[in-house]
Amino acid sequence: MRMADDMDLDLVEISPNADPPVCKIIDYSKFMYDQRKKQKELAAKAVKVVIKEIRFGPNTSDHDYEFKKKHAIEFLQSGAKVKAFVFFRGRSIVFKDQGEILLLRLAQDLEEYGKVEHMPSMDGKKMNITIAPKK
Repeated sequence: MRMADDMDLDLVEISPNADPPVCKIIDYSKFMYDQRKKQKELAAKAVKVVIKEIRFGPNTSDHDYEFKKKHAIEFLQSGAKVKAFVFFRGRSIVFKDQGEILLLRLAQDLEEYGKVEHMPSMDGKKMNITIAPKK
């Protein structure tokens, strides 16, 4: 502690459980500044996952399907995940099989641009499918 005081630095305990305890003489404020800087750099390098949603009805026409498929291709090429879902309103819930066929058709059409993360599943009044871009 006397050495640290003479140098106007801080005595930091590195490993308190060791026998004898391990300490280091450093400038603690600079150490904390460097730690925060490293964490910021790691956060900046981390990949941010963007999820784009595409909404269908159970009786979506071919033209609307192709239009939305084109947007899904653009999203996947830009590196975003695509979450496609069929929304069932009122009595349209009886068309579950049509919704599943629509989502499977979309997955098959987007096969060369991305891979299916999970197959169509019901979530309340929605049937979802998630497609991740290929690397």
